[in-house]
Amino acid sequence: MELQKISDIVIIGGGVMGASAAYHLAQRGVKNILLLEKEGFFGTGATGRCAGGVRYQFSTEINVKLSMESLPMFERFKEEMGQDINYRQCGYLLVATNEKDAATFGRNVALQNSLGVPTELLTGDEVRRRLPLMKFDDALSGTFNQKDGIVDPNSVVMGYVNAAQKMGVKAINGVEVTGIRVSGGKVEAVETTQGVVQTRLVLNAAGPWSGRVGQMAGVQLPIIPLRRQMFTTNPMKEIPADFPFVIDFAQSLYFHREGEGLLVGMSNQNEKPGFDQTVDEDFELVNLEAAIARMPLMERASRASHWAGLYEVTPDAHPIYGKTNVEGFLVCTGFSGHGFMHGPVSGKLMSELILDGTFSTVDVSILDLARFEEGRLIQEYNVV
Repeated sequence: MELQKISDIVIIGGGVMGASAAYHLAQRGVKNILLLEKEGFFGTGATGRCAGGVRYQFSTEINVKLSMESLPMFERFKEEMGQDINYRQCGYLLVATNEKDAATFGRNVALQNSLGVPTELLTGDEVRRRLPLMKFDDALSGTFNQKDGIVDPNSVVMGYVNAAQKMGVKAINGVEVTGIRVSGGKVEAVETTQGVVQTRLVLNAAGPWSGRVGQMAGVQLPIIPLRRQMFTTNPMKEIPADFPFVIDFAQSLYFHREGEGLLVGMSNQNEKPGFDQTVDEDFELVNLEAAIARMPLMERASRASHWAGLYEVTPDAHPIYGKTNVEGFLVCTGFSGHGFMHGPVSGKLMSELILDGTFSTVDVSILDLARFEEGRLIQEYNVV
């Protein structure tokens, strides 16, 4: 598809944020939208490399409210978009193995319950009964929500892209943004590998690369890209069909059913910031050893695949929504590893800001860029 020369709105980043924003803007009647993705396919950046988990279980009111709007959008997705996204509500089971996490889990469940989210607080014995294949002798407590689960990221992105294109959005992949022209504090154009597009409005939804895109416009975003990696196993007949998404919280170690096997991942606490998306084989062994210690039958497992992707991390592990000091340059980024699950509502929120001047579905005005300079950080505890 040939790159147009003028666009009302240019969205940079064809993952879930950009695709959702394009769809929701088009749904509101905006016609001249350009969605740009530098990869050869949409949703193959950070979105396509995530574990696909979606959950209500967060430690701040704003994140819980985002989940309360976004997860039902996944439930309605097939009906509204005609695209099956394989939403499996297997539940998330977070396990606390130290007193600090156990105390925080109790407060988190109380918050979620107060907002109408029916998360359960489990004792250590209840955790062990629910996970007979795992060794959790040290479990003090756990939290479980049956409606948490797994969604196929690629299907979500393509559902939004296809629906947006039917409404006239120009969605082009294989085009990299190389610069943003700003004059008099206002956006004028976007420079790409296929030419220049004149526009007065740019939405930066570039995920881990959003810091670089911000610099092109002279906007400093406190975004750090961090590698996270995972692997899958070949079929393991012992894993029950209803096996939940299990998180050993203190180790940032997680397991969930993938096909007839398992997907296993773990955060490397010593990871250095950067854009490297190759698999660290040494750390994969650390991950495997930790997984075997928690689930001894992993010793007999064989690896089916492995990959790495990037989180875009902010200082308070919350996203950045909205305007910047450059007029016409908006951001929707910094989700710190839980962006996919909040992608549907985030695209809708950005459409509200652009067309109505305010966020209405969820008031995320506290998650603005200015909070970092003004010291209004809101720390999220449930980050893996």
